[in-house]
Amino acid sequence: MWSRKTGCASRSFSIFCGGTEAGPGMEKLKREFRRFTDCVFKIVFGRTLIVILMVVFQIMVLLASFMEVRVYFPFIWEAMNILGGILVIFIVNRDEPAEFKMSWIIPICLFPVLGALIYIFIMGNFGGIGLKAKLGRRMRETEGLLATDTVTRQAMKECSAQFQGFAHYMEKTAHFPAYHGTSAVYYPLGEDKFTDLLTELKKAEKFIFLEYFIVQPGVMWNAVLEVLKEKVRQGVEVRMMYDGMCSIFLLPDHYPRQLRAWGIRAKMFAPIVPFLSTTQNNRGHRKIVVIDGKVAFTGGVNLADEYINQTERFGHWKDVAVKITGDAVRSFTVMYLQMWNVSETGSENYEAYLRNVDLDKPLCRDGFVIPYGEMPTRSTEICKTVYESIIQRASAYVHIMTPYFVVDKEFLDCMRFAAGRGVEVSMILPHIPDKKMVYWIARNFYPDLLRAGIRVYEYTPGFIHAKAFVSDGVCATVGTVNLDYRSFYHHFECGVYFQESAVVARVEEDFQNTLLKCQEVTMDYYRKIPIYQKITGKVARLLAPLV
Repeated sequence: MWSRKTGCASRSFSIFCGGTEAGPGMEKLKREFRRFTDCVFKIVFGRTLIVILMVVFQIMVLLASFMEVRVYFPFIWEAMNILGGILVIFIVNRDEPAEFKMSWIIPICLFPVLGALIYIFIMGNFGGIGLKAKLGRRMRETEGLLATDTVTRQAMKECSAQFQGFAHYMEKTAHFPAYHGTSAVYYPLGEDKFTDLLTELKKAEKFIFLEYFIVQPGVMWNAVLEVLKEKVRQGVEVRMMYDGMCSIFLLPDHYPRQLRAWGIRAKMFAPIVPFLSTTQNNRGHRKIVVIDGKVAFTGGVNLADEYINQTERFGHWKDVAVKITGDAVRSFTVMYLQMWNVSETGSENYEAYLRNVDLDKPLCRDGFVIPYGEMPTRSTEICKTVYESIIQRASAYVHIMTPYFVVDKEFLDCMRFAAGRGVEVSMILPHIPDKKMVYWIARNFYPDLLRAGIRVYEYTPGFIHAKAFVSDGVCATVGTVNLDYRSFYHHFECGVYFQESAVVARVEEDFQNTLLKCQEVTMDYYRKIPIYQKITGKVARLLAPLV
């Protein structure tokens, strides 16, 4: 029910399964084997094995109880069959994508009782009730802290009516205002972000906030950690939060305690626990750094060496990131503190981190910037709406870089309609996948995309992890949001939208440069894809909304 962007057992074992990362050299084979055995050791002798065994045990108990009900309580069994039929009617009338509905209707029709129980357990999301309540409390605490200022409102009057309407929606519905006093830097590679991140961290005087999906010891994280330790010694407040999935393979369960011993306030978001719970499906996929309220970073780059090509997993790792400086950092500060305080009992002094922000240079009014975030506890899909809005407003082109493409018919129709209007819609996907099943699902969309006139390319040097849209030389967005169900509906995500900013041209330039390293997908190319991949992808596509 959940996914990981990395997993050392899978990444290492792929070489023995004919994976694309296998290299010609024996040294690489030895490194991969050592990594695999290390991961096996951690699983067998660490907390991970206990978690897996306890979850499996609970599933077995539930299945055994399920069979006992059928034998000894037939009237309950019949009642559950009726409930299955009622649930099908309920699902049909829900306001959600047709793919979600079909993914549930099929198993409920095939296995009415078991399907109904699983649906109630997952969609009821009883474990998520507490999370939703806690997030609601933090959002109420921060009401009024984010708003479009007078100067920005006045400047937006010179913009197109389309952008004004989009900005109005983002502020009034999504609660993410536009800013006019912000400059930005675009990084076409993770290595570029890493270098500048270290420089900015060393400048910190008051506080450093970090939130990442993946943290793994190595060149990148070790260098960042040394700077953080030094800043703590200088009296700078440092907070570090990372997703609990890291505790499965990448970091020991006690790692937050180790960080706290160095003076860093640290915690895992949604730690993995050995109990069946739907809350474990909602992962913190954001990548955020906030420094003194002046500077913020986001994008696809995690704190692990493959993101800066220090280690090779799936060929060359192409990723992107952005840095913003100025007023818009305020939104990232609030987003971070909201998430940090989900597991806290007291109240945060938010204003202490928002006032008296003295920039090193005068404000640079480089277009408009709207940082935004996604919470699975909300009824609106903000990130999906941002992407769709860019496509719908395009008149000349929309260029997309994304590692995954597993979307619903609504989003696909949005892209096809744009192409039908004469808009050039082009998309770059990986040629070497990190998750083969998701890769095969994405490739099943190729005929639909090509028939609509949408141009598809694969990044031949390796894996593209960038999440970026750019359109008409006017607007762009960079963030953590993949084109898949997990990012749109299940994960905590974030990004930055740019309007009439210098970043727009930089994203387009990067897209064109990346295109030179790609091969275009044609129907002839699609026909040569092995039949087993096509069949597996088609079957998996049915269940994609659920996983």
